[in-house]
Amino acid sequence: MSDSKKIMKVYLDNAATTPLREEVKEYMIEAINGPYGNPSSTHQFGRTSKGILEGARKYIAESLNCSPMEIVFTAGGTEADNTALNCAVRDLGVTRIITSPLEHHAVLHTAEAVGSCFDVKVELVNLLDKGEIDYNHLESLLKDGEPTLVTLMHANNEVGNFLDLKRVGDMCKTYSAYFHTDTVQTMGHHVLDLQELNIDFLAASAHKFYGPKGVGFMYVNSGLKQAPFINGGSQERGKRGGTENLLGIAGMHKALQLSIESMEEENNRIVALKEYFIGRLKNEMEGVYFNGLSADLDRSLCTVLSVSLPSLPSGGMHLFSLDMNGIAASGGSACSSGSSKGSHVISAIDPENTDPIVRFSIGKNNTQEELDYVMDVLKELQAQQAVTL
Repeated sequence: MSDSKKIMKVYLDNAATTPLREEVKEYMIEAINGPYGNPSSTHQFGRTSKGILEGARKYIAESLNCSPMEIVFTAGGTEADNTALNCAVRDLGVTRIITSPLEHHAVLHTAEAVGSCFDVKVELVNLLDKGEIDYNHLESLLKDGEPTLVTLMHANNEVGNFLDLKRVGDMCKTYSAYFHTDTVQTMGHHVLDLQELNIDFLAASAHKFYGPKGVGFMYVNSGLKQAPFINGGSQERGKRGGTENLLGIAGMHKALQLSIESMEEENNRIVALKEYFIGRLKNEMEGVYFNGLSADLDRSLCTVLSVSLPSLPSGGMHLFSLDMNGIAASGGSACSSGSSKGSHVISAIDPENTDPIVRFSIGKNNTQEELDYVMDVLKELQAQQAVTL
């Protein structure tokens, strides 16, 4: 931007993390001054803390239509993903993991490590155009009857593609396979009914639905055998030893409740912003195209838009320029932002794509005015790049 133009601070990286809701912040401040007893203690101080803990567990279970005993609190989505894969192999006799090249590294790296340590075969399901899962190929892999865990995320964090949870869950049930799904991007943004879905493990993280960082939960189907995955005390029904993060869990409870209550209104607003932004990008940026299904409003996360912009500076300078103009966005997953290899998701979908890529992820606090400012910056960067060519 020119010196005469005011720089606006615009946060469009909500897929990496969302800002803490003000109501959640206030609730957690109150909780700091509230009960301080250990939830495992039997005296009144401990019982008060236990009430907060179990109230959160009960609410999460009700929102997912499952039993409270099937909810285990964790330090976030990565721990939940790691736990599911390791326990499936250790406790359930799984000898093969089927996943996709689009998964978060919390799954891909864990599958690789588990495969190496336990001599477990890791197979990747094929992708169709735009990075859609090839369900026919998945079924063909499952037909051999080998003890298998299928791990596929509900919605991709870089391009927003949705998975048909019902279809995959039913397929896994038919062929006696276990099914784990990472719902980190969809929890609190989409309705999930675990009585309708054949899911064995599910991962979620509070900071993706306007809650605190460092806390999450996993769903573990009550019919599964599971030994402790963190040894110590008897917390979390003996599955995860260690005193629970009561403050974080309380904040997560409040954040999920508010997200569910405002889900329809906030999603409608974000969809409208995304549609508006797509239209301006198509009309005003030369050669623009969209990655995966992110521009399909019906088949992708309303929050995620992955854009290839050939008319912008290459070599990562486009992201630097956006940042210098006050715009927070990313080239892909924040967990891989320090990697020089680029996005493994884009490489899997479109190996020939060498154009500058931006993942814009819209949240409940964004406005059309902010998107207009982003467009002004992009058009100015485009004009500057044209001069240098």
